[in-house]
Amino acid sequence: MLQSTCIAFGGLECRYATALYNFAVEQNQLSLVLEESQTLIRLIDENLLLRKVLHDQRLDICMARNALVVMLKKCGFSKSIQNFVGVVANNRRLSFLRSILMILGEIAVARRGDVLVKVSSTIPLLDHQREQIKESLSRVGYSRITIREFIDPSLLGGLVIRVGTKLYDSSLKAHLFRLRYAMKGVA
Repeated sequence: MLQSTCIAFGGLECRYATALYNFAVEQNQLSLVLEESQTLIRLIDENLLLRKVLHDQRLDICMARNALVVMLKKCGFSKSIQNFVGVVANNRRLSFLRSILMILGEIAVARRGDVLVKVSSTIPLLDHQREQIKESLSRVGYSRITIREFIDPSLLGGLVIRVGTKLYDSSLKAHLFRLRYAMKGVA
């Protein structure tokens, strides 16, 4: 699973994520780093200004790094995350930060021996829906399932479930596409 995660996202992000994972294990801070990385991902997703700082190549790298480290310090992030973001900034890889943190979570899931299931839906899943997904996947042979949720309004309804390289697409968007394709074949 770890190898497929690295292949899916590319070598650069995987190398950084693996380095952070190994450092966190060595420092006995894995749970803290994983928790803070998820918090930072949410912060990136919710804050337009932060995304601009991460992706604007015109910004002076020292100013961007210092601004990010100050922000992380004020938000209460650990020194490990602050230093890691500083290294990423120094290496001019800030635009990859979110991907690196996502892969970090996937590495942790893979090393625990869990199966990572990515579920995309138009609205957040309810608890009973998560349980139904886990139950359905356990019936077909998957165990120790970790669900990672994504919101995708373009699906129009239904779910897209990815388990490794397998894709189960029951979205309304896919049904409409198949219907459109079938109708073209008739005409």
